[in-house]
Amino acid sequence: MLLHILNRSPASSRVPFDALRAMGDDDRLLLLEDGVYGAVAPLAETFAAIRGRVFVLKEDLVSRGLEHRQAETMELVDMQGFVALTEQAIQTVSWY
Repeated sequence: MLLHILNRSPASSRVPFDALRAMGDDDRLLLLEDGVYGAVAPLAETFAAIRGRVFVLKEDLVSRGLEHRQAETMELVDMQGFVALTEQAIQTVSWY
């Protein structure tokens, strides 16, 4: 399992779509920094195909005033959860 880390909003570039194409069936995606905008409708639909494998860094969501607005299909994680995801992955891939 790979952990893909996305720090860009789906509204600002093609990078999120490249990340989705590169993901395997067991891979997970973590949205952080401006990537957390992808957790809020209508941008959250970008990640509908990988439902249940998308995680959102809570601290970044809160810092942008988006708390409680994330899609229900996305799991919030704190920094400890971020560390746990990286420990579970055999490799991480960062998308900028």
